Amino acid sequence: MDIQEVIVNKVAQSGLVSLDPASFYPEGERVIYDIKDNLFHGLILREKDFRDFVKEHDWAQYQGKNVGITCTADAIVPTWAYMLLANRMTPFAREIVFGDMATLETVLFEKALAGLDVEQYRNQRIVIKGCGDVEVPASAYVELTRKLTPVVKSLMFGEPCSTVPIYKKKE
Repeated sequence: MDIQEVIVNKVAQSGLVSLDPASFYPEGERVIYDIKDNLFHGLILREKDFRDFVKEHDWAQYQGKNVGITCTADAIVPTWAYMLLANRMTPFAREIVFGDMATLETVLFEKALAGLDVEQYRNQRIVIKGCGDVEVPASAYVELTRKLTPVVKSLMFGEPCSTVPIYKKKE
């Protein structure tokens, strides 16, 4: 007598909704503009030289890019210098932030998550996917948790087959 085993997909039957933060990954190349290259002797920003640079620089190279403006040198840079850079990049860049690559990623994900309609997850059991091909900043997980906690039945981290509980609504 031949007995066939029936394979039951318990994950599919669990009613868990998997949410991949990478699906909110913002489009566009990321670049950092480091103002240190504009410093005289790596120490100070000379206004005339900087303004000449701003006039002559090809700002079109930032077309469609996400730009972080920073200074990695240990120098005092006047705020207006960052403002001039942002002003010149604005017609071209998709997004401009003050900060390094981590700050840029944080801001991009925050803006992408701002449009999330959490009502679609009301009273659902949600698993926020924990790994994938796209690096998602911890700040995106924090923001998802903040937005989803008030509406979901439960919130977990990981994969449906192996989760870490984060929140469960009291009945």
